[in-house]
Amino acid sequence: MDNMRESERGWTRRMFLRAALVGAALVGGRLIVPPSVFARELPEGRLTFVNLWTDERLDVTYRNDAGQYDWDALDDVNHILRCHVTGEIAAMDVRVIEHVNLVQKTLGGDREIQVVSGFRSPEYNARLVRSGRRAARHSLHMQGQAIDLRMTGVHPKVIRQAALELEYGGVGYYPRSKFVHLDSGPFRHW
Repeated sequence: MDNMRESERGWTRRMFLRAALVGAALVGGRLIVPPSVFARELPEGRLTFVNLWTDERLDVTYRNDAGQYDWDALDDVNHILRCHVTGEIAAMDVRVIEHVNLVQKTLGGDREIQVVSGFRSPEYNARLVRSGRRAARHSLHMQGQAIDLRMTGVHPKVIRQAALELEYGGVGYYPRSKFVHLDSGPFRHW
């Protein structure tokens, strides 16, 4: 893959960062997304989730081919990614959803996203910190900016490597728990 030109790999870091930055522009609480940018540069806006705690499933198209977000579909995504302990729902950052989507599409497409943790309520996060679990006191999970996941049929090391090659957001690897953390913060890894 190192010998391939960026254009032959499909998605480049520059293309994704440009689309993510444009997608993050907020006006009056609504995302303003120039359709031409997303139609050309982002893969299909469709994901399939299973919440490992609630066993709920969601197959959702959250963005159409013109680059427009479906607000009802994003509400469904917020629901399946809710705090599994308190039931609290938060608006997930669309950049983390797009990050998950791009990693999944890079790995071949339609694999089910197994949600280990999406949004975490402050109470639940504090409980994790107190118990000595590897949870950050100011976790991006509490801001709706992080998802811990697995993908059906894909080893977490492979997910991690695909995410690292994108150089977008945070990428954490937890081999003992067999999941990968993706977030919409600055690029870093652990």
